[in-house]
Amino acid sequence: MTHYAVLGAGITGVTTAYSLMARGIEVTVYDRNRYAAMETSFANGGQLSASNAETWTQWSTVLKGIRWMLTPDAPLSVNPRPSWHKFSWMAEFLAAIPRYRSNTIATAKMAIAARSGMAEMADRAGIDFDFSPAGILHFYETERDLAHARKVTAMLGEAGLTRQELSAKEVREIEPRLQADVLGGFWTESDSTGDIHKFTVGLADWLSERGVRFRMGTEIEDVVAGDGSVRIDTEEGTDRFDGVVVCAGVGSRDIARKLGDRVNIYPVKGYSITVNLADRQSREAAPTVSLLDDKAKIVTSRLGRDRFRVAGTAEFNGRNRDIREDRVRPLTEWVERHFPGVSTESVVPWAGLRPMMPDMMPRVGPGRARGVYYNTGHGHLGWTLSAATADAVAAHVIADLREKAGQGARPALSPA
Repeated sequence: MTHYAVLGAGITGVTTAYSLMARGIEVTVYDRNRYAAMETSFANGGQLSASNAETWTQWSTVLKGIRWMLTPDAPLSVNPRPSWHKFSWMAEFLAAIPRYRSNTIATAKMAIAARSGMAEMADRAGIDFDFSPAGILHFYETERDLAHARKVTAMLGEAGLTRQELSAKEVREIEPRLQADVLGGFWTESDSTGDIHKFTVGLADWLSERGVRFRMGTEIEDVVAGDGSVRIDTEEGTDRFDGVVVCAGVGSRDIARKLGDRVNIYPVKGYSITVNLADRQSREAAPTVSLLDDKAKIVTSRLGRDRFRVAGTAEFNGRNRDIREDRVRPLTEWVERHFPGVSTESVVPWAGLRPMMPDMMPRVGPGRARGVYYNTGHGHLGWTLSAATADAVAAHVIADLREKAGQGARPALSPA
């Protein structure tokens, strides 16, 4: 039986393991943590959001980054300390600006395609992950931002996504608890929310019961491809596989280098707070629909009855995982300003490193060596895109195995 290794037990790694197993491949998943979904997949904003598919590769992002560089609590923070990795990544980011429109449309198509796959996994595994089909509401406080949103909506429409423009009155009708000077908004009824950690852990447990092996708490010392197989060295010894799929988040760049590939992922830190709704007043005052405040770059999700997740900000500061008070405080203040009836007495902060490619497109597909594949670099949309990219990379593995056996050619590389 063909046996593949998957490196990483976050959302992309576990969904990849599912897609490989579903095609009859034996799978072993490696992760340096003791449990699944302990890094970027631990406490994100919770949105399954095709409506948030717009890539960041715009001149406006660059100008805002420069303007905010000396503002500690700004939505975008860049550590000015130089590094070759940071400079090379930013140069490629600038080079990707001409592809902003095409990449936004392609990302939205992937997000839409992922919905059925995510639903299938949740249904088959019977996962309770605080899923809510309540939709996502984008709201805007300036005419300039609203005008830009109309342009984005047109691009998303080309991808097949329906997004309805709302007046200020209609925004308040959908979410009457919101306290903001709103000019208008956009409503995506087909988007949804859920707890990424619960989903990933639930799927990992289900896969383990069906024969997928999880090597948790295992540091990978080396990965070598050649002679028709892939060798993985750990402190416990050496294992050989027919192939490997790298889903290692911000660690994918180092692993790719060992395998002769260049995957220029940069760790972009994001923050979240989980507000525990411990009293009746807070539960009634917290929103039930998912929100995106475009000006503040903040997203929210209601996770079950008792939790309210608020996430945002992007910090370019290398592999620094420190939780900075000046980056968390704006999230808490946002809750207090927009939902004053919610108690912020019990707030749990978190920070994680988003694995981001310069063009904001995930790296999905084969590497240089036979048997090496990548499903990584999803940035802020790993939760949204994972089911589609996992299916795409597994389809390529099967196509390449058939090609190797002389049964056919590999398909075009497109997770959508």
